[in-house]
Amino acid sequence: VTCHNYYYVDVFSLLLLLLLLLLLIFDIILLSELRFTYTVAEVAAYADVAKRIIELAVFGAAQNRSYKRLADFADTIGSRVSGSPNLDMAIKYMFSVMKQDGLDVHLEPVKIPHWVRGTESAEMIEPRVKNLAVLGLGSSVGTPPEGIEAEVLVVQSFEELKCRASEATGKIVVFNQPFISYGETVAYRAYGASEAAKLGAVATLIRSVTPYSINSPHTGWQDYQDGVKRIPTACITVEDAELMWRFSQRKQKIVVRLKMGAKTLPDADSFNTVAEIRGWQHPEQVVLLSGHLDSWDVGQGAMDDGGGAMISWEALSLIKDLGLRPRRTLRTVLWTAEEQGGVGAQQYFNLHKVNMSNFDLVMESDLGTFSPVGLRFTGSDAAQKVMEEVVKLLAPINTTKLELNGEGTDISPWMQAGVPGASLHVADSRYFWFHHSEGDTMTVQNPRDMDLCSALWAVVAYVVADLQDMLPR
Repeated sequence: VTCHNYYYVDVFSLLLLLLLLLLLIFDIILLSELRFTYTVAEVAAYADVAKRIIELAVFGAAQNRSYKRLADFADTIGSRVSGSPNLDMAIKYMFSVMKQDGLDVHLEPVKIPHWVRGTESAEMIEPRVKNLAVLGLGSSVGTPPEGIEAEVLVVQSFEELKCRASEATGKIVVFNQPFISYGETVAYRAYGASEAAKLGAVATLIRSVTPYSINSPHTGWQDYQDGVKRIPTACITVEDAELMWRFSQRKQKIVVRLKMGAKTLPDADSFNTVAEIRGWQHPEQVVLLSGHLDSWDVGQGAMDDGGGAMISWEALSLIKDLGLRPRRTLRTVLWTAEEQGGVGAQQYFNLHKVNMSNFDLVMESDLGTFSPVGLRFTGSDAAQKVMEEVVKLLAPINTTKLELNGEGTDISPWMQAGVPGASLHVADSRYFWFHHSEGDTMTVQNPRDMDLCSALWAVVAYVVADLQDMLPR
């Protein structure tokens, strides 16, 4: 009987424990629901502030301001490649104008790559004479002063190159890869030179990574593989790549003469440019907005990424002009040497990651400032729910869409470490038409589009920075 009593007691204790556990789980769920309900109401209360920001940016005194700021900047400075005097001028220019705007501005020193293009030319000698529009790729070595004259092997993929490996020795390999997407096709620009060099090629010419061309070459960074001979590499136009492909299909011999004066100098001194509105309650906590200040050495760098830099400044200006000051610090960072692989941003991360718990949200605009579609976001499910409420405040400009996967070279170290990240999603179908080419000028930009981007950027940044709690990790 005693054993049975103990048995009943144990079962009763177990049932009681399970009941308490269920009550605890219920309380947690209820508390979570109540907290989220509170957050929904808290965010909704910012509707009037959001409307004021939008009114000022799109219809008020700040209308067209971000466009005008970009035009003044791009027309005055021009292109701003890493390590160049123009990039130094750009940093000094932005430091000065943001300080005049009444923001708290400082510079943070970094070391950046210094590649110089030099003079360059390419000419098809056979089967007929034709000048080829060409742009050397970043980090490429130069040719001998007399250039390289060699027969051409045209391929459409890395797989075809491997199949025709015996034909590559002593040739200039031309990659005529089709454009599928930037993320997929850019591999030919990045790794084409080393893949061809492994097979004895003397140089490579890469079809520009673009879906559309008017005989315009598009440059960009390329990466040599360790232990592989470094050969000169440049991009050519879609038209010329396809022309040489057609010649090769007819079994006609193609000969090209390539001259490149490219060289890499010692790393240069540079700066990330930082402007702030300090938070009134938690100044140590940060919502970071950003774009990169450097560009390639062609065009004006207006689209990539002058527009992203300007709306990240404009967002602070709009908030300041309305006399708003959030709980947390709003910090705009204009990165240096993004085009070389996010060099300035990586050094910023290395310096500030000790305070990672204080970074609430990191934001980056680097796919143009065309008409905004919405916001892309990376973060926890709980943070995503909060952000879904925040973007509802953008209903007056019809950009309430929250999508998965915030992206950006410069904020990726933070997101990989678990910090919530957001990127601007715009109607970017034309972005790669002009990307890294002479076509990246103010003509691409539209004042109203920039106003809308600025409004979105400012509303999201301000509201997140002013909420009672940081975004849940």
